[in-house]
Amino acid sequence: QVQLVESGGGLVQAGGSLRLSCAASGRIFRINVMGWYRQAPGKQRELVAGITNGGISNYADSVKARFTISRDNAKNTVYLQMNNVKPEDTAVYYCNAVGVGSYPQYFDSWGQGTQVTVSS
Repeated sequence: QVQLVESGGGLVQAGGSLRLSCAASGRIFRINVMGWYRQAPGKQRELVAGITNGGISNYADSVKARFTISRDNAKNTVYLQMNNVKPEDTAVYYCNAVGVGSYPQYFDSWGQGTQVTVSS
């Protein structure tokens, strides 16, 4: 099994910054894609940003130019730098990782979520 542990959430004022981290542990052969999703009250979970092990990233239109995803493959860790945050960024943020665990078994794991609250 692969476990994901997120950290870095909290309360921040609009226009401020926050950095989320997510570390994967367990039987990991390779992590193909790591990403951040979020779910606001009453809404569906949505992709915020994702990044491949080769460094190719993609973003939701709502966060482009404000959020930056990065990863440290040696540490099996993904980060989300959130700048110029807005009240509509308030949500529970979940980390996701897809890859190969005990070869050749694939895994698709989720973190427990971390709350991000942006005050206006």
